[in-house]
Amino acid sequence: MAKKRTLDRRTLREQAEAAEAKDKEKEKDEAEEDEEEEEEEAADEDGGEEDEDGAPKKKAKPKAKAKEKKPAAAKKPAAKRSRTPKEVRLRAVWVVFDNASKRVETFPFKQKKEAEALLEKKLQDKGTFYLSLVKEPFEE
Repeated sequence: MAKKRTLDRRTLREQAEAAEAKDKEKEKDEAEEDEEEEEEEAADEDGGEEDEDGAPKKKAKPKAKAKEKKPAAAKKPAAKRSRTPKEVRLRAVWVVFDNASKRVETFPFKQKKEAEALLEKKLQDKGTFYLSLVKEPFEE
C-alpha cells in the first residue's frame, strides 16, 4: 500500500512567494515597456524637426534601462538586549523550622552539630521541628 504524502507547508509557502515575485517582475517590465512606447509616440508627434538638407531628423532611441538592482532584503530588527541581572552570591545555612515552617534558629553551615543539638532539645520538648539546609543571599 502506498503511503499518503502530506503537504509540506514551508515548501508551499516558498513556491507561492516565488510566484508572487515573478508576477511583480513581469508587471515592472510591462510598465517600463509602456513608458518607452509612450516616449516614442510623444517623439513622433513632435517630430517636425528636419536636418539642414530638409530630411527628417532621426532621433536616437532611448537606451533600454539597465536592470535595476533589487533592494536588499529587509534586515530583521536586532534582538532587544536586556541587562544581565547582577549575579547574587548565596551562602548555605542550617535552619531549624517548627511545624508551621517558621524559622526558630539559623546556624552557619559549619555549625551543623549545634543545629542538630538544638533540634534534639526542641524535639524532646513538645512540638514538631525539623532541620533544613537553606541557601540565602549574603548580607553585605
